[in-house]
Amino acid sequence: MNRPPHPSGFTLVEVIVALAIVGILAAIAYPSYTEQVRSGRRADAEGALYGLQQALERLFTTDSSYATAALGSAPGSIFPDQVPSGGPPNYQLQIADLTATGYTLKAVPVGVQAHDRCGTLTLSSTNVRGIVNALPGLAVADCWRN
Repeated sequence: MNRPPHPSGFTLVEVIVALAIVGILAAIAYPSYTEQVRSGRRADAEGALYGLQQALERLFTTDSSYATAALGSAPGSIFPDQVPSGGPPNYQLQIADLTATGYTLKAVPVGVQAHDRCGTLTLSSTNVRGIVNALPGLAVADCWRN
């Protein structure tokens, strides 16, 4: 007896079901992935703020003042003015409220990080961490790692 060959492969319905499952998984995973990427960039900015704070403290030990601090790549600058220091920036670093005895550092999100839910990260000379222009309901602990 000769049997007709059994067709091999997937049916159209099976392919559509598989694509639907992949689409649902992607819709669930992508927002979580993008938030983790933003969180990683935010951690880079936190590290840069602490690095800038250390550079300012080194300047203070030699000059007994913070007033001469400058950011950027020009000679005399104590720290880069963006994070990362090379390539397109995710955060712009600023020294605000600079006096001889104190300062407030800011990491302002720019570029792909511009719409980060935590907004601008701040760090004062007394080591007080803060957030500015964050989404309502967010606390400092939600945006700064411990």
